[in-house]
Amino acid sequence: MYLRRHRRKKGDTEYETWSLVESVRTVQGPRQRIVATIGKLPGLNKEERIGWEEIARVLDGKPRPERDLFEEEEEVPLWATVNLKKIQVERLRHFGDVYLGLALMRRLGLEEFCREHIPQGREDIPWGVMACILVLARFCAPSSELQIADFWYRTTALDDLLGVSVDKVGDDRLYRALDALLPYKDALSKHLQQRYGELFGTQFDFLFYDITSTYFEGDVKGNPQAKRGYSRDKRPDCLQVCIGIVASREGLPLAFEVFDGNRTDVTTVEEMVSIMEAKYGQAERVWVMDRGMVSEENLEFMRSRGAKYLVGTPKSMLKKFERDLIETGWEEVSLGVEVKLCPSPEGGKETFILCRSQGRREKEMAILNRFISRLEAALNKLVQQAEEGKIRNRQTVERRIGRLLERYSRAASLFDVSVEEKGGNKDTRLTINVQRNEERYAWALNTGGSYILRTNWDEKDPHKLWKTYVQLTQIEDTFRVAKSAWNTSNLSS
Repeated sequence: MYLRRHRRKKGDTEYETWSLVESVRTVQGPRQRIVATIGKLPGLNKEERIGWEEIARVLDGKPRPERDLFEEEEEVPLWATVNLKKIQVERLRHFGDVYLGLALMRRLGLEEFCREHIPQGREDIPWGVMACILVLARFCAPSSELQIADFWYRTTALDDLLGVSVDKVGDDRLYRALDALLPYKDALSKHLQQRYGELFGTQFDFLFYDITSTYFEGDVKGNPQAKRGYSRDKRPDCLQVCIGIVASREGLPLAFEVFDGNRTDVTTVEEMVSIMEAKYGQAERVWVMDRGMVSEENLEFMRSRGAKYLVGTPKSMLKKFERDLIETGWEEVSLGVEVKLCPSPEGGKETFILCRSQGRREKEMAILNRFISRLEAALNKLVQQAEEGKIRNRQTVERRIGRLLERYSRAASLFDVSVEEKGGNKDTRLTINVQRNEERYAWALNTGGSYILRTNWDEKDPHKLWKTYVQLTQIEDTFRVAKSAWNTSNLSS
């Protein structure tokens, strides 16, 4: 790092500016980057000018120039040499982020909520204060309770802001604070919803529901809900629980429930709808869910309670709208995305929304063609081995075909595979017949990038219907923000 002098002459006056520059490595090689521009220095007195020149000399590592014997020696600043290796910074603490988090907590009334709901007993530190520490840790640096106790808390200024010394914040006390807070989960969710509505005027007329899973490492014998099921974290070897979240259209979590780890999404809908109605009443809200939640029983349950819904639908239902897919009448709602409203084939008040995306179609077809080419190559290899007599056991061949179809399941339905035996007992030869179903492939081409929604909501604007449904990504963002902290906490549980 060094000082660079810049001279610019304007008229009869010469201006000098200085900048602080550092050398950095880039892919194009070493480059100089200006760290700070110090500005113009034409008005400096003699002492100040000598000081800047001396700073530049020291940063450049140049020796002091020799002066003439009779030249008047200029007085330069005195410098002290410091051994940087022996300098250490003690008690460096974060202040800004925890101060902001504490201000937001007070604005949301969380401190007041804890004082009112969590009774104070003989504990040294009130559970409400410990809950405050947990919230601030999740806001500033999501991690496990063990990490908070061993490292994070002591690196912040919270001991001064909250008056809780570092030695009072242990992982056991933090876990017990979670236990103390758990009975007030529903009351806390209701408080936050009310406060959020007061601050931003949100009506909560849309409820977005989705489910994720989080896993544990260990036996987890103390949690009867921890079971093996479909793992969204690609950890089928671990026990898990499923977590259902209901959020507003802005992505604000309104309520959550923990389900057994082997529960399928579709079996949780009735329970979650009933819970939300018990908490907030049966107001005419619109439930938005993806196709994993959809079953005719669930939709009938919601209709019987007068609930509105906007849900995804299994792609197999596109067969009923084959003609609508070909006909015109599509309306563009976003770049490369078109939708069309269609009445229900069975009649009634439901409306179906056909959607197709060019970008999604290209992605789906690229994946499908990759699966087709790999499956076809693997099947042709089996055919060649059978023709050469390298494999003669029919059961072995059928098992290998089954494994291939399972591995490349996206393309499995596009091939018809059969195995025949020819010859006698001693000279048995197998013939594997592989036939590609062109009709199914053509259907995959026609429906690529297409999906279908259904609703009993009275809204008829296709743009609003589609935009409301894609706001389910807000819940996915909520999950992404929380998942790393959940799993980190589970690792230490």
